[in-house]
Amino acid sequence: MSDAIDMNDLKKRMEGAINSLSHDLAGLRTGRASSALLDPVVVEAYGQKMPINQVGTINVPEARMVAVQVWDKSMVGAVERAIRESNLGLNPVVDGQNLRIPLPELNEERRRELVKVAHQYSEQAKVAIRHVRRDGMEEIKRAEKDGDVGKDDARMLSESVQKLTDEMVVKVDQTVAEKEKEIMQV
Repeated sequence: MSDAIDMNDLKKRMEGAINSLSHDLAGLRTGRASSALLDPVVVEAYGQKMPINQVGTINVPEARMVAVQVWDKSMVGAVERAIRESNLGLNPVVDGQNLRIPLPELNEERRRELVKVAHQYSEQAKVAIRHVRRDGMEEIKRAEKDGDVGKDDARMLSESVQKLTDEMVVKVDQTVAEKEKEIMQV
């Protein structure tokens, strides 16, 4: 019965969607500076797209300031442009090979925008989880059609896949609710 479908593989793929969501949410800023804030920023460097942490050092010298020390002087403009275009609402100040990024106080409107972005990320994670569920269900149907599992076993496997999917969707909702609470906290 369990040979027909690998539940551990499905669970691992669904957890991958949740990990991706957590990574995306780390990039949404709250009231405090964090080096993870710039994780979603991708810089056009040397003819390809690279994460910002591969072209410079990111640190947090103050509670409301992020600093990026760009390693290659010729990349400073590209890094600044990538940060401005990242839709994070940040305006870097260039100081030689360093960029200082002051974090403005979040107003109510910007907090609501960030919550909407968080919900978009959660919807993407839920879609990814549903795709994994669909793959699992198709695998079960194929195994049943090929005669590898009986109808009862196929139904039990389908119920297991659905139960796993429901658990993962609840985890996504909890993760986003925590982030929303963090963003809305003044």
